[in-house]
Amino acid sequence: MTAMTPGSNLPLSAVRVAVDVTAPVRLDVSGLLLAADGKVRSDDDFVFYNQPAGPGVTHSAAAGGGDTITVDTAAVPEGIDKIVVTASLDTPGATFAGTEPTGTVRNADDGSVLASFTPPQLGTETALVVVEIYRRAGAWKVRAVGQGYANGLAGIATDFGVSVEEPAAPAATPQAPPAPPAAPPAAPAGQWGPPTGAPVPAAPPAPAAAAPPAAPAAPPAPGKINLDKGRVSLQKNQTVSLVKGGRPLLSSVRMGLGWEPAFRSKSIDLDASVIAYGPDRKKVDNCFFGKLTILNGAIQHSGDNLTGEGAGDDEAITVHLGGLPPQVTGLVFVVNSFSGQKFSDVAKAYCRLLDAQSGEELVRFDLTHSEPRTGVMMAKLIRQFSGEWEMTAMGEYVDSRTVRGMVKPAGQAL
Repeated sequence: MTAMTPGSNLPLSAVRVAVDVTAPVRLDVSGLLLAADGKVRSDDDFVFYNQPAGPGVTHSAAAGGGDTITVDTAAVPEGIDKIVVTASLDTPGATFAGTEPTGTVRNADDGSVLASFTPPQLGTETALVVVEIYRRAGAWKVRAVGQGYANGLAGIATDFGVSVEEPAAPAATPQAPPAPPAAPPAAPAGQWGPPTGAPVPAAPPAPAAAAPPAAPAAPPAPGKINLDKGRVSLQKNQTVSLVKGGRPLLSSVRMGLGWEPAFRSKSIDLDASVIAYGPDRKKVDNCFFGKLTILNGAIQHSGDNLTGEGAGDDEAITVHLGGLPPQVTGLVFVVNSFSGQKFSDVAKAYCRLLDAQSGEELVRFDLTHSEPRTGVMMAKLIRQFSGEWEMTAMGEYVDSRTVRGMVKPAGQAL
């Protein structure tokens, strides 16, 4: 069995796979069949306890508690690119803070466990995408996702093209006052649409009276892109596959990190570092201004910049992807303020990935906000089962003036 980390993927060795989602509390689990545009085609593509069967996908109760989404990849229609497995809390107002749901992927025919995934660092989320079963080059794979939503299953539904209608008030209680406009639907999570429980397609648009209640905006969808169209600009939590022309990028890359002092602030000394992890999220080594070369030269640091002044990258870390030892499966790039100045005194902080040979910029991530803290996780590179690498923009702040204090939170973020 393989323990997966966010963003990692595995090829499926079985035609029929079951995804069990379990937790210490009651969950509502569903599966959505998505076309190439990332949306459901109709209400038939939404599978949950009130509609337990769809094209090639079924919902059932798991033997050990929880729910199971079973996918028969041979029966999934050609127009479907992926099936996302979601979970939401059954108790109104509850969040995933202190609750760790686990997705277990099994061979549906013999019960053998293929992989498991427990999303890390959950807090105010009330729903999340646990895993996705998807096609790639004619084969099926599973990817660990762990994308959380603060506005419940309705947020996931909206993201994937399903709109949720307010249930009508029961006829026996006409005197009940209407719910406040910002309140969530009165039905429990998973109770969708009109009394039949069926979801309503996003097109044509629902009338204003049937629109879902106002809710906080969902975080950016973890859209997957590659390098075929040139330089990629990432937003927080977005991922790019380091693949170009169908081939994974395994040459040398350079992560450049830069910053400028905020308006009227003094020069600020920040330190860029990278932490290498194994598949168990344990640190293998870290490279910083005090240790410029690690892993037999596979990772090299440019040296310390004391001010952040001047154009271009302030510090750079070169990674020879093809030269990394097999035990290194994840890299997290971090920046710390050793002098104790806060990132609220920093302007234009960014990281960018370049081809180390040509100097071509491949990926860029600009921080769009700052926090009065002393450390930030900028980006992570994760080696996939196929050998390719994926970069995810992070922009997560912590309180730490040195790379040593970043090891634990960065490992949890993988």
